[in-house]
Amino acid sequence: MKVLVLGATGATGRLIVSKAVAKGYEVVALVRSKAKADLAGVELVEGDARDPAALTRALAGCDAVISSLGTAMSPFREVTLLSTATRALVGVMADQNIRRLVCITGLGAGDSRGHGGFFFDRLFLPLMLRKVYEDKDRQEDAIRASTLDWTIVRPTVLNDKPARGHVKALTDLSGVHGGTIARSDVAEFVVQQLTADTWLRKAPLITW
Repeated sequence: MKVLVLGATGATGRLIVSKAVAKGYEVVALVRSKAKADLAGVELVEGDARDPAALTRALAGCDAVISSLGTAMSPFREVTLLSTATRALVGVMADQNIRRLVCITGLGAGDSRGHGGFFFDRLFLPLMLRKVYEDKDRQEDAIRASTLDWTIVRPTVLNDKPARGHVKALTDLSGVHGGTIARSDVAEFVVQQLTADTWLRKAPLITW
């Protein structure tokens, strides 16, 4: 399998790349600068994830896409990167008949809002992450409106602890009020979704 990874140089993206390579997948990463992307065993394509021409180059010969695009906290400035890149990606994937998309958003996106616990729901998200999560919602809407075979993965708060090797994945969020999970476990779950149909066209929240 040949897989394009967006957001490959981020903390979670790097783990996704290493796990995909370890499984024997051929990995392509679309990066802003080849010189700054030290990703072993990966084909690098330079360009902007919002640019359909760059996405077209990067997707050549690919069978699937993982998007782990992220953006910095932006309390005041409008955020559009995630939705703009995702709309472009969905269009190019459809043009090239590439069906499988696994995309990371986060707890607080879509119908998972209100399940992050008091501090996250009442303080952190509205004060620091509101603009980011508004764009995550638009990103998810673009994926859901597509005809792709998609899975949206919503991790709880990420940490850099050692992997536990298992996660709880659920769409019934009754009783969920926050949580945390290792980036490594998120990366493993995301790569598994390339070949699993359990969560096809669903948006599981994953946590420990």
